[in-house]
Amino acid sequence: MRISPEESTRSSAQAADSHSVSADCYSDGERRWMEYGQRLRAIAFGPLLKLLTTCRVTPDSVTLLSAIAGLAFVPLALMDLVWTALGCLALHILLDGIDGPLARFQQTQSARGSFTDTFADQFVVTAVTITWMIHAANTWAWVAGSVFVFIYALVVAMAMVRNALSIPYSWLVRPRFLVYTSAAIDLLLLWQCTFFVLVPCNVVLIWKAWTGFRALRRSIPGPNQRQNTAQRPERHATTNKHSSR
Repeated sequence: MRISPEESTRSSAQAADSHSVSADCYSDGERRWMEYGQRLRAIAFGPLLKLLTTCRVTPDSVTLLSAIAGLAFVPLALMDLVWTALGCLALHILLDGIDGPLARFQQTQSARGSFTDTFADQFVVTAVTITWMIHAANTWAWVAGSVFVFIYALVVAMAMVRNALSIPYSWLVRPRFLVYTSAAIDLLLLWQCTFFVLVPCNVVLIWKAWTGFRALRRSIPGPNQRQNTAQRPERHATTNKHSSR
C-alpha cells in the first residue's frame, strides 16, 4: 500500500511531537509523579473539566488566565491590597493545577503546551519574588531574590536542554510554592521569612546548576574526541585498502 506525501509528512510530525513531549523540565521519576498528580486532579476536577470542554475552553487559555492572575498579584500587592493580591495568587495556583489535566482530558497534551506552562510559571514566580524584594526593601533581600530569580531560571532551562538532548538527571528543585507561601506570610505579618526560605533554596539551586553544567559539558565533544572521530574514517579506509589487496 502506497503512502501519500501528505500522510508521510503528518506521521513524521506526529512522531517528532511524541518524541519531544519528554523535552520538558521533568526528570523521568518526577514526570511519573507529575502524571500521577494530574490523574488525581482529573478525578477531583472531573465535572469542571467536562464543563470547560463543553464551553470550548482550551488548556492554553487556562494557562494564560493563570499567568494573568499571577501577574495581577504584583500591582495589587504594591498598592497594599493584600487580600485581593493573595486571592489572585491563589487563583493562579488553582488554574495552574487545571491546565495539565484539562489537556489530558481533551487529549491535546504536547511539548508546546508543557513549554508554555513552564514559561508562565517561571514568569509568575519571578514577578512574585521581585514584588517581595520591593516590599522588603533591604539589601539582603535584593541579593537573595536576585540570585534566586537568575539561578532558578537557569536550572529550569538547563533541565529542558538536558531532556531535549536525552541527558538524564535525577531531580529538580521546585520551590515556587514555598516562595508563594512565605511571600504571603510576609505581606500579612510583615515578617522576613521569605529571606530564610530563599537562602537554602539558592544553595541547592546553585549546586544543581553546577552539576547540570558539568553534565552538559561532558556531553559536548572535546578536542581529543574530534581528533579521534576524524582519525576513524582514515583507519577505516586503510583497512579497506588492505582487505582489497
